[in-house]
Order: sequence, then structure tokens, then C-alpha cells
Amino acid sequence: MELKIPTMAEMMGNNESPEILFWVGCAGSFDDRYKKVTIAFCKILHKVGIKFAVLGTEESCTGDPARRTGNELTFQIQAATNISVLNGYGVKKIVTACPHCFNTLKNEYPALGGNYEVIHHATFLQELINQGKVTLAGGGEFQGKKITYHDSCYLGRANNIYEAPRAILETLDADLVEMKRCKTKGLCCGAGGGQMFKEPETGKKDINIERIEEALETGASTIAVACPFCMVMMSDGVKNKSKEDSVKVYDLAELLLSSM
Repeated sequence: MELKIPTMAEMMGNNESPEILFWVGCAGSFDDRYKKVTIAFCKILHKVGIKFAVLGTEESCTGDPARRTGNELTFQIQAATNISVLNGYGVKKIVTACPHCFNTLKNEYPALGGNYEVIHHATFLQELINQGKVTLAGGGEFQGKKITYHDSCYLGRANNIYEAPRAILETLDADLVEMKRCKTKGLCCGAGGGQMFKEPETGKKDINIERIEEALETGASTIAVACPFCMVMMSDGVKNKSKEDSVKVYDLAELLLSSM
């Protein structure tokens, strides 16, 4: 099935407006692994008949990495550019699969004139399940299997979203096993604050190795994530432990789509 995803420009040209703008983000656009998450989420939206659009080439980085690494000027420029585009289209509701984009759009853009209803895809998918729009085929491939969920810092501690991701996993009829550090006490994957784009400082152990050890201790064969940064760090951790054949890392959207 070929995915036809209209841009906001195309939709406005046809005098149409989408229910939601899907903010794809840098990782969802350019990272080969996270492109699969973008496609999975779009397929779910298509299946349930949600009318949505993307900005396409008009979407720029939210500026999160720039601000986190201390380059406030670049953040302000990127934010102003995006807000101009979003306001120009009269965007009201944004859904994104990246907690970093979610946090920046939701909590930091209002101060610069960008006021939108911003929803992370975990919350949005849970809402679709609750509304009965997403129905799962019985006995999916994850039924009864041990899955552990890694809390993204920007979804969890920064925005207090803990239950939506777990509700999705429970819908899969999977056996959700928690790591010893989870929810409000969750351990960062090690990529936030711009660490994603640099080598770690010298120390006894990389954070993602510490975190993957906690994940493997649960005995889970699947690690669920809801963030592109976490996806990279947890996948690298699995490779470090030579467990890539037996332990898989998936985004919530991929897990849900596979069971629909």
C-alpha cells in the first residue's frame, strides 16, 4: 500500500483542513530506524480514517537540541520560523512521535507566540483505543510475551505522561514487566540535553549500558520506547550486549500496528 500523505500547503490549496498536523521531527524524517515509526503511525491514522497532514519541507527542527546545548539564538530563530509557518496555516492541533519536539512545541513555543494543542503520539494512540477507533485482532504476536517499557525523560518526568504508553502495552495483552527504575524514578537513556550528538565524557560506564542492563534483568524479549533518542540508545545497548537476535526494541506505534 502506497502512503499518500498530503502537506498542509496541498490541503490548503484544496480548501481543506486536517484534523491534526503530524509533526514528523528530524529523526522521523531522516533517521532510517525512526522513519519506520513515522510510517507505522501514518498507517494507523490511515486505517482509522484520521484526516491529517504534514508540513513537509516547511518543517524545520524545533530548536530543542540548540537550546539544550546553550545556543539560545539558534533556538529563537528556528522557533520563530516554525511558529510563522504554523500560524500562517492556522494550525490548532499537533501530534508528534518525539517527546523532545512535544515538550518544545507544548511548553516553550507559547512564550514566543506559538499556542497549539500538542499531543504526544502515545497519548493520541491511547485515545484512539479508548474511543474504539483502534481495534486489535485477538491473539496478536505479543500476547503473553514479556515487554518492558522505557520512560522517556521528556515524556515522563518533564510532562508526567506515564500511563498512556503502559495502557497501549496492556491493550496488546502483553506481560508488562517494569524495570527497577521506572516512572518518576526512571533512568535517562543518556541522549537528552544534546548528548545524542556527541561522544560521552569519560566515566566508568555509559548511561545506556546501565539502562539496558536494567531492561535485560526483567527477562523481557521486547523493549518498548516512545522516543527516537531512546530508540537509538536502547538499540545500541542491545548491540553492546550482543542480544540483538533475542531482544528487540520497538516504538509503541509499531507494536500497535502489528497487532491491528
